[in-house]
Amino acid sequence: MYRNRRSRSVRCTTDTRENRRARLGRHFEAEFYLRFVFIRRDDKRRLFRSVTLHPCPRPTMSSPHSPNQNHLLAALPTAEFERLLPHLELVPMRLGDLLCESGDQLQHGYFPTSAIVSLHYVMESGASVEVAGVGNEGMLGISLFMGGQTTLTRAIVQTAGHGYRLRSRLLMEEFNRFGLMLRLLLRYTQALITQMAQTAACNRHHSLLQQLCRWLLLTLDRMPSSDLITTQELIASMLGVRRTGVTEAAGKLKDLGVISYRRGHITVLDRSLLNVHVCECYDVVKREYARLLCDVQYRQNAGAAGNAILRLPA
Repeated sequence: MYRNRRSRSVRCTTDTRENRRARLGRHFEAEFYLRFVFIRRDDKRRLFRSVTLHPCPRPTMSSPHSPNQNHLLAALPTAEFERLLPHLELVPMRLGDLLCESGDQLQHGYFPTSAIVSLHYVMESGASVEVAGVGNEGMLGISLFMGGQTTLTRAIVQTAGHGYRLRSRLLMEEFNRFGLMLRLLLRYTQALITQMAQTAACNRHHSLLQQLCRWLLLTLDRMPSSDLITTQELIASMLGVRRTGVTEAAGKLKDLGVISYRRGHITVLDRSLLNVHVCECYDVVKREYARLLCDVQYRQNAGAAGNAILRLPA
């Protein structure tokens, strides 16, 4: 009799642990979605988690983080770079972090290194769509030096990682020196405008399969691996389409052997096949970035050039 009670007790304890483990798993999945986007069922408004980014401890000599991992910072001459270096703060960027809301005035300029930031235009209804992405090739905060002060886009971390931030006052001081920083940022701004214009045209005239291929390729260009931590629901939110459409397009790519996916992960198996199915918009954006920054040479290796000093024409 005692043995049976003990057996039931042990079995109940085991069930409790298994239930707790299952609940924790469901909590993690819910947190994965809520950290990026939460859609209210009553009005479909998307609410994002606003955060305050706290600087990481200053990197040591053996640290994997370096401002030179951002292409714009790596392109600065030694004198300008060393002037900014003491003021560059390394910050972690978690998936779903809201860096700025539409209409906000940024207090910092952000230079991603391993993170990717998605820029969304928000409609009056609360619906939003991605108009551009910012990775290690650029920076967040063009409104600071273009004179508009506030921004019309919402900036959300699409891929977790790190980046460096610089106070807006210091960024403007360097910009107003009328040196290489000014010409570099203006060229990048033109490339970013091209990306926004091409994204709008792509969303209107090309199939969802082509849009998904463009989005995957642009994301891969900013990442060191072919494994993306994202979901079809998040991609649908960024493309401004229904999830069922993304599921159908992703299924076609999977059947073709282009990608594989499991919950929360998408892995690109054959990039060359992505290039076959993508529309012209990807090449247009890449060519414009290459044209505008073709003569940029890097003080340190930023993954695209050698170890020379930037020389942009005046």
